[in-house]
Amino acid sequence: MKNRALTCMIGLFLIFLSSCQTVPITGRGQLSLVSSDQMQAMSLDAYRDFLSKNEVIRGTPEAGQVQRVGGRIRTAVERYFAERNMSARLSGYQWEFNLIKDSSANAWAMPGGKVAVYTGILPMTRGDSGLAVVMGHEIAHVVAEHGNERMSQALVTQMGGMALGAALAQRSEGTKNLFGALFGVGTQVGVLLPYSRLQESEADHLGLIFMAMAGYDPREATDFWQRMGAQKEKGSVPEFLSTHPTGATRIENIRNLIPEAMKYYRP
Repeated sequence: MKNRALTCMIGLFLIFLSSCQTVPITGRGQLSLVSSDQMQAMSLDAYRDFLSKNEVIRGTPEAGQVQRVGGRIRTAVERYFAERNMSARLSGYQWEFNLIKDSSANAWAMPGGKVAVYTGILPMTRGDSGLAVVMGHEIAHVVAEHGNERMSQALVTQMGGMALGAALAQRSEGTKNLFGALFGVGTQVGVLLPYSRLQESEADHLGLIFMAMAGYDPREATDFWQRMGAQKEKGSVPEFLSTHPTGATRIENIRNLIPEAMKYYRP
C-alpha cells in the first residue's frame, strides 16, 4: 500500500513538474495537464452540438455586431502575441463568434476560441464598447487557458498518478465525461460552470487590456458592471452573473486596473 501511494506521489510530482505554464500578461503559473489539441477537439465537438440545438442568429445588425467586436479583439490579441513571438500559444485556435437567440443575459466561451453571446445580454451592453467588455472577458478566459487549468485540477482531484497518466494518454471516456461535466455539455443551458475567483479576476484584467488593444475604451467596463449589478439589486439576476459574480469589490478592482489598460488604448 505504501509503495503504491509513493508511486502515485512520484507520478503526480513528475506530471506537475512537466505540466506548468504561465498566463500571458499576468505571468501567473498554472497547471496544464491536457494538451491544447485535446481540449480544442473536445470543445469543438461540444460547441457544434450546442449550435445544432439552439438558434443561431445570422444576417442581422446584432449578429454583425458580435462578429465585428469579436473579430477586432481577436485581431488585437493575435497581433500582441505575434509581436512577442508567442503566436504558438494560439496554435490551432478556430475562433467563432455566434449570437444565440435566448432571452438570458449571458455569454460564454470554450477552449479554442468558441464564443457564444445571447440576445438577452445586448440590452445590457448598449453598443460596441459594452459588448467588448463582455467579449474581452470571455476571450481572456480562452487565451489564459482557464478551461485547461480547470480540467487539469479536476483530473488531479479525481485520479491518482498512474491513472491520471493513462487517462491523458488514451483520452479515455472518463476524461471526456469529465469535460462534459465541467463545461455543461448536454445541459439545457449549455454554459460553463463558474470559474474560480482568481480566474474571474484574471479574465477581468486581461479582458480590459484586450478590449483596449482593439480600440474600445476600457473605462466603459465600470458602467457595464454597474448596470449588471443594478439588475441583481432589482431581484432579476442575469445568467451572466450566475457564472460571473459582480459587486462593489469587483467594480473597484476593475477601476484600479483601468490605468494599466489605458496604456494599450488607441481610439
